[in-house]
Amino acid sequence: MTEFLALLVAGSLAVVRSRADLVAENLLLRQQLAILSRPTRKRSRLRARDRLFWILARLVRSDWRRHLVLVRPETVVGWHRRGWKLFWRWKAGAPFGRPRLSPEVRDLIARMAAQNPRWGSERIRGELLKLGIVVSKRSVQHDRRRGPTRPTNQSWRTFLRNHRPTLWAADFLTVQSLTFGTLYVLVFVSHARRELVHLNVTASPTAARIWRQLIQATPWGRAPRYLLRDRDAVYGRDNVERARAPRHRDRPEPGAGAAGERRRGTAGRDPPRRECLDHLIIVNEAHLRAVLNEFVRYYNLERPHRTLGLETPTPEVRPTMGSISSRPVLGGLHHSYQRAA
Repeated sequence: MTEFLALLVAGSLAVVRSRADLVAENLLLRQQLAILSRPTRKRSRLRARDRLFWILARLVRSDWRRHLVLVRPETVVGWHRRGWKLFWRWKAGAPFGRPRLSPEVRDLIARMAAQNPRWGSERIRGELLKLGIVVSKRSVQHDRRRGPTRPTNQSWRTFLRNHRPTLWAADFLTVQSLTFGTLYVLVFVSHARRELVHLNVTASPTAARIWRQLIQATPWGRAPRYLLRDRDAVYGRDNVERARAPRHRDRPEPGAGAAGERRRGTAGRDPPRRECLDHLIIVNEAHLRAVLNEFVRYYNLERPHRTLGLETPTPEVRPTMGSISSRPVLGGLHHSYQRAA
């Protein structure tokens, strides 16, 4: 109600005001409305021409404060004083900003940053002060970028890549047969080159069977330092104690949900399911074992992997000359291409 009364009083006073005052008020308000109407996702920012407009309005109109809405009057006064200083500095021919560093000092800063990548800008500034060269920290920050960038701490990807040769992963996937039975596939994956080391099919998984399959997957000392798995009770408690022998070190991995599957089972569970089992109807256990054996040979020997630089998990020397022939895999679900020797 108060705003409505104020608006009514202002409209009544506008009747007796001069046309020049009304035009000036309209111009000042429209300029601020134009600022607010600019397309932007954030708060509208004043540009240099907007500041210049209000500096001129302050010089021309004595009632400019009454029409200012976006900023405070003290802000416009500060703009005017800043422009006054710049004008007289330009008039006197004084240089703007700090004096530029010599090329020799700038090259020295870049060389120090390159030779000592773990030094901060303040440390480099201290070394320069020892040499009698006085510079600001901001100047060092600006000129050190000319050298190589400071190495960052290693990422989790780098950390896991360094430990990847010692890691295996074990995982289960379930397959529905033609007669609506459930078959279980135990997968062992080597993280060194994403190789499917061992697969086994069973209709009744037990801890003893899993331990026998682990023994079969690690003949002649071919054993990982760490075996990653989820906390499924089918592994049994006694297997944990057995795996702590010198041959294996078992690491139950928390997070059996989606995040755990991505860390643990991407190389083992997803390819057999996504590239093979999702496109077939499995008849029985023997059929599933035959299908997986053929897929494992193709996966390890023929399928390129982006994480391996488009090489296969089991590298081979292949001929680069000769005619090209193709061989269907899994009845034509995939194809393998070779050159004739």
